[in-house]
Amino acid sequence: MTTPQASTGMFTPAQLGTQILIGWSGRQPDADQDTAYLLAYSLGDGQDGPVVGREAMRAALERAGLHVGGSIQDAAESSNIQAKLLVQAGQAVLTLPHLSAQYPAPAEWLAAAQAQGQVYGMFATTPWPEAVPGQPVSEDQLRAFAADEEVVRTAAHCLLPVRSLG
Repeated sequence: MTTPQASTGMFTPAQLGTQILIGWSGRQPDADQDTAYLLAYSLGDGQDGPVVGREAMRAALERAGLHVGGSIQDAAESSNIQAKLLVQAGQAVLTLPHLSAQYPAPAEWLAAAQAQGQVYGMFATTPWPEAVPGQPVSEDQLRAFAADEEVVRTAAHCLLPVRSLG
C-alpha cells in the first residue's frame, strides 16, 4: 500500500486544507510594551490527510520565503519573504501566495501592533483540528498549542511590518 505524498516544493491548495488565522497580544518578560501575535495554522483536513497537509504547508511556507524550523525572520529586512500584513479598520489581513485571511482584531491587539509597528507571525505546519471556526478557543488551549515544543520547532516565525492604507 502506498501513501499519498506532497513532493518537495509541490502541493495543491486542496492538500493544505482549511487555514485559520488567530491572534492575541501580551507582554514578554523584560518588555515595556505588549506584542501582537498572529498564528496561522491548518485544521489538517486537506484532501490527502494531515500528514500530507503538513508537508504541503511546509512547501507553501518555503515557497513564500519563510524558513520552517529556523530562527525568527524579519520581513522588513528581507525582500524574499512574500508575507504581507495590512491592518486597517479593525482588521488584520495576512496575505501569502497560498493564504489570504482576515483577523477581526480587538482594540488591545491593534494598539500593540501599532505601537510596535510589527506583529510576530507564527506559521504552524502542525495541524490544529480542535480549533475550528465558530468555536471559542480558550487561553489555555491557545497556550497549549502555540507553546508546544513540537509546534514551535516545526513552524516558521517571522516579524511582519504593520502596513495600512493611507
